[in-house]
Amino acid sequence: MPEQTPDEAISPAGAGGPTDLALAEGDSLEKTPGGPGGTGPDAKPQSLWSDAWRDLRRNPVFIISALIILFLVVISIWPQLIASGDPLDCDLGKAQESSRPGHPFGYDGQGCDVYTRVVHGARNSVTVGICSTLGVSLIGSVLGGLAGFFGGWWDAILSRLTDVFFGIPVVLGGLVFLSVVTSSTVWPVIGFIVLLGWPQIARIARGSVITAKHNDYVQAARALGASNVRMMLRHIAPNAVAPVIVVATIALGTYISLEATLSFLGVGLKPPAVSWGIDISAASQYIRNAPHMLLWPAGALAVTVLAFIMLGDAVRDALDPKLR
Repeated sequence: MPEQTPDEAISPAGAGGPTDLALAEGDSLEKTPGGPGGTGPDAKPQSLWSDAWRDLRRNPVFIISALIILFLVVISIWPQLIASGDPLDCDLGKAQESSRPGHPFGYDGQGCDVYTRVVHGARNSVTVGICSTLGVSLIGSVLGGLAGFFGGWWDAILSRLTDVFFGIPVVLGGLVFLSVVTSSTVWPVIGFIVLLGWPQIARIARGSVITAKHNDYVQAARALGASNVRMMLRHIAPNAVAPVIVVATIALGTYISLEATLSFLGVGLKPPAVSWGIDISAASQYIRNAPHMLLWPAGALAVTVLAFIMLGDAVRDALDPKLR
C-alpha cells in the first residue's frame, strides 16, 4: 500500500473521493459556505453587533421607525424645508380658524399657524430627548459600571443613592425643581431629566457589568495581568453595553413625553419657546370649538414617542441573545 503524504492523510477526501465525485457531477466550490458569515471551515464568526445589524435591516418595524426618526431629526435641524413661516407670527383676526389653502392645520387661539408651530416644535422635543438620553446614559453607565466592577462600599453607596432617587415622583419633582426656573430654554428641563433619570441606567449597567466580569474571558485577562482599565474598556464594556442601549433607546421617547407633560403643566418650556406641550396646554380650553388646535400637536407628539419606542423594541429584539 503506497504511503500518503501528511496533507493527504488529513484531507477529508483523497484523490477520487467524494469531493472529486461532486466536482465531476458539476458542483462548484462556491456551494461550500465560507468567508464572513458562512458556515464552512474558513468562515469568520459573526459578532453580536453584526448579527444585530443584519436582523435590524430585515425588521420592518425598525425601518419604519428609523425613517420617521430621521425625518424628525431633519426637520428639527432645518424646519424651513417644509415650513417657511414664523411660528411666532400671529394674527388675532384668524384665531381658531380651520384649515385653508397654505395653512392645512388651521390657526390656534392667538392666530398662529398650527402647521408652522408643529413643525418648529419638533426641534425642542427632539433636542430634549436626545440630550437627556446622552446625559443619562453617560452618567448612569459610568457610575453603574464602576459599582458593578469594584463592588464593596462603592456599590453599597450607589445602591442606596439610587433608592433615594427612585422614591422621588417624577412629575412632583419637576413641579418643585422647575417652578423656580425662569429660563425658557431646554437646558433646565434636560438637567432635571438627567438628574432623575440616571439611576435607572446605573442599575442596568451595574447588573450587566456584574454578569460580564465573571465570564471566562475576563478571568483569563485578569490572570494574564491585564489592568482594571483595560479589562473595563476592552473586555467588559463592549459586552455589557447592549442592555444600556436598549433601555436608553426606549427611554428617549419617554423623555420627550415627559418634557411635553412638564410644559403642559407650565413648568417645562415656557413661551416664547415653541413646544408641543405648550400648544396642547393652550388648546385644551378650545377643544370643543376648535379641536384641530389640539389634534395636530398631540398627534405629532404621539407619533414621535411611538417611533422611538418601536425603535427601542426592535433594538431589544436584535440584541437579546435569548431570542436567537
